[in-house]
Amino acid sequence: MLNHAILMGRLTANPELRHTSSDIPLCKFSIAVDRDYSAGGSDKQTDFIDIIAWRRTAEFVSQYFKKGNAIVVDGRIQTGSFEKDGIKRKTFEIVANNVYFGESKKSSSNSSEYDSETSVEKDVSSYSNDVSFDSDDDDDDLPF
Repeated sequence: MLNHAILMGRLTANPELRHTSSDIPLCKFSIAVDRDYSAGGSDKQTDFIDIIAWRRTAEFVSQYFKKGNAIVVDGRIQTGSFEKDGIKRKTFEIVANNVYFGESKKSSSNSSEYDSETSVEKDVSSYSNDVSFDSDDDDDDLPF
């Protein structure tokens, strides 16, 4: 059987890192995901999906993502239920196995953190362009 979900959306709030009583990191957050279609020419519909990340993934999300950032979540759907005021309710959330940046550093260059990394990338790329390879026409030692 297969339970696999891949979502791309934007964080609706800054993620907060918490720890369980046994000191396991967890991070709950919500993402806004636009639907692929719009009904009758109206604006696109948006779904707000709850995500939970554990351990290193939770630490990664809380450290590198903030409200409005695009994120790709790879995980599984988990359901639960509870009773409130005599009414049974069902919950759905995505348990994140992996998360990825949903946009490049250059497209979100309004952050000073990204600006410094972009300048490092420019330094590295200019260095790699200076490397030259000499082509030796001496193929006598090749076994074929």
